[in-house]
Amino acid sequence: MSNPSSAAVAGLPVGRSLLYLVVAGVAWGTAGAAASLVFEASDLGPLALSFWRCLGGLLLLAGVLALRGRRSVRTGAAVAAGPETRRRRVLRILATGTCLTVFQSAYFAAVEQTGLAVGTVVTLGAGPVLIALGARLTLGERLGRGGLAAVAGALTGLVVLVLGGGSSGTVVPLGVLLAVVSAAGYAAVTLITRRLGRDGAGPDPLSTTMWTFVVGAVGLLPLALAEGLMPHTAEPLRVLGLLVYVAAVPTALAYALYFAGAAVVRAATVSVIMLLEPVSAAVLAVTALNERLTSATVAGTALLLTAVVGLAWQESRPEARRREAVDALT
Repeated sequence: MSNPSSAAVAGLPVGRSLLYLVVAGVAWGTAGAAASLVFEASDLGPLALSFWRCLGGLLLLAGVLALRGRRSVRTGAAVAAGPETRRRRVLRILATGTCLTVFQSAYFAAVEQTGLAVGTVVTLGAGPVLIALGARLTLGERLGRGGLAAVAGALTGLVVLVLGGGSSGTVVPLGVLLAVVSAAGYAAVTLITRRLGRDGAGPDPLSTTMWTFVVGAVGLLPLALAEGLMPHTAEPLRVLGLLVYVAAVPTALAYALYFAGAAVVRAATVSVIMLLEPVSAAVLAVTALNERLTSATVAGTALLLTAVVGLAWQESRPEARRREAVDALT
C-alpha cells in the first residue's frame, strides 16, 4: 500500500482541498498580528521578517520531508513522483519562488508608500480580478454569473472591512502600482499551481513549498541585510517565539496547504477563499489586540464569508454530481 501522503495532489477530493485553503487563509491572517508584536518588541523590519519567515519555513519543511523519507524507507513505501522532467521542475520552482518573493516584497513596499489600508485593498482586491482573467485566458475556466457575483461581493466586503474600519491612507500612484505588481505575483503563483494540478503533474506540496522558500530566502537576503538582519530587543525569548510561530503556522503549514488545495480548486475560487486572511486578522485584532469592533468590520466580514461559502458550495457541486453518477452505476 502506498503512503497516503505521497498521493498526487490532483487526486485530493475537492472538499478536502477547500478545507485546506480555508485553514491556510485563516493562518495567513494571524501573520499580521504576530508581525505587529515582533515590530513592537524589536527593531526588526518587514523585509528581514520575510527573510526569517522563508528561512524558518524551509528548515521546518526540510525536517518534515527528511522524516517522511526515512519512514517511507522503513515501511517500504515509495514516494510517488509526478511525471515532471528535471528541467520543468527547476523552471517551476524558480517561477513559483520568484513570483512569491515579488508578491511579498512588492506588498511591503506598497504599504510603505501608500499605507496599510490602500496597499491591502489594492493588492488583495486586484488579486481575484487578475486571477479570474488569467484563468479564463490560460486555463479556460469560467466563473459563471454566480461566481462573478461572489467575486464582486467578496471585493465589496474587502473594501468595507479594510477602509471602513477607521483605517486611513494616502493614495500614492507608485504605491498603487507596487500593489498591482504584488497582486500580479500572487496571481501568477495561483495560476501556475492550478495549471500543474490540471496537467496531472501532481508535484508534492511539501517539496514545492520548501523549494519556493529557498528561492524566496535567497532573493530576500540582500534586502534583509540592507534593512538590518538581526533584531535588537529587550525580550529575545518573546521575539524568538513569535518568529518560530510565523515560520511554522502562517508559513510552512499554510503555504503547504495552499499549494495542495490550489492545485485542485478553480483559480478564482482560490483567490476569494484566501480573502479569509483579512477576516482572520480583523477577528484577532478585536479579540486579542483589543481593537474596537465596528459596524464596518461586521459588515465586511459578513460579505466576505458569504462570498466564500457561496463559491465553496458552487465548487463542490460538480464533485457531488460525479459521486452520484458513480453511485447510480454501482
